[in-house]
This record gives sequence, structure tokens and C-alpha cells, in this order.
Amino acid sequence: MKFYVLASGSKGNCTVIQSGESTIVIDAGTTDRHLKASFKEINIDYKNVDALLITHTHSDHINRINLFKDITMYTPEFLGDKYRQKPLYGEDQFQIKDFEIETMTLSHDRALTLGYIIKSNNQKLVYVTDTGYFKDNHLEAIYNADYYIFESNHDPMMLMETDRPFILKQRIMAMDGHLSNEDSGLVLSRSVGTHTKEIVLAHLSEEANDHHLALQSMREHIYDEKIIIKAAKQFEILYGGQNNDER
Repeated sequence: MKFYVLASGSKGNCTVIQSGESTIVIDAGTTDRHLKASFKEINIDYKNVDALLITHTHSDHINRINLFKDITMYTPEFLGDKYRQKPLYGEDQFQIKDFEIETMTLSHDRALTLGYIIKSNNQKLVYVTDTGYFKDNHLEAIYNADYYIFESNHDPMMLMETDRPFILKQRIMAMDGHLSNEDSGLVLSRSVGTHTKEIVLAHLSEEANDHHLALQSMREHIYDEKIIIKAAKQFEILYGGQNNDER
């Protein structure tokens, strides 16, 4: 399994996952220009992927879904009559070619927000962003994954020092907001196992976080030096999974 985080953050989110001849996309945010250029750089035709999976319907996750209008979309909310949609209800299991996929309900200020557990060829990838906390009853399902793409949104002290309105700071730190660096580290310290190869920190705030700080915080919780830890950026492609063996 290989993956490409094309965009990650409050200005847009999009990740591509491949296994064998199968290709799926999670979310379709960011700018039109960046998304098209990124697909060109990774040599994948976005018009011919096998499916688009939506985590939730905030604009930074769906503002470019029109590029995938002819692709089947798995979505927790109705997106409009012009799209080919398969509804998700919270705890679903389904298959897309080589991928076996399970959904998890997350805690975010949207009607329904989902995380994904994606399996193929005896490998497992966990995708979790946009959640104020992670439910204990999902820990068993995500345990010992090969790859984690996991929210590490903010440092609370940095967040409080920003010029953002206090009500927005409260929203971010709420139970239906976003995971802090510490929150993320605590969850993953209970989740990684002998199969775990790589952790990608996702949805980092540009104002209330720092890549070095997020990486340092995670490493304070993950002691196994064989586990690669990276931080995704807003407008820079991150190559992960078996891409690491090819680059």
C-alpha cells in the first residue's frame, strides 16, 4: 500500500491511497490549481480513480468534489443530485476493489464525521482527522496498523496566543473540535504495534502549531525509532507507505 497526502490543513485536505490496481481518494479540498497539479505530479488521473471517500462536509474537505463528479462518492451527507453517491451512516463496512474499508464515527461539529480503516494485501491504514476526542471503543479497531494518518491540529498554548476570537479557540479545543498534539500522542501511544511503520501527523494549524513541535510531541509518546513520523503540509505532497521504499 502506498499513499500521497496532497493537502492537509484548514485550507484543504486530500489524500490518495493505492494498492495494486486500486486507487481511492479521501476528501477533495484545497485549491483547484494545487489539486490538479498534485495529481499530475504523482501521475494519477483523478478522473479515473475508483472512489472518493468523504470524511465530512466542511468546505476544506469537499470544495473540489466537482472534479470527481463522475466518480462514485461515499459520503456521510447528501452532496447534491449531480453526484454519484453511496450514503454512509456511521459504522459501515464495504469493499472497493482491493480495499476493505470500515468507518468510525468521530466527534466534530458536523452532523456526521467519519474516520476510515482501510485494509489491503495484509496491510492496514488508519485515517482520522477532525475530531475533538477519539473514542476508546475504536482503539481495538485501529490497533497495530501499518500506517496512521492522524490529526495533530494544535498546541493549546500557541492556540491561546493567536489573535483568533476566543469563541473560535473554544470551538477548536472542544470535544467536537480538533485533537491537540498531546491528544494525538496519547491515542497513538495506545495504538501502535509491531506492524506499525509510519505515522503522518495531519491537519496541522498554520497559526496554532508548528511542524517541529508536533513531531517532537509525538516522538515523546512513540519511543520506537523504527516508526517513521512525518508531518503533512498544506500545499506540499507527502509520500508515504511503500512510496518510502521507492524514493
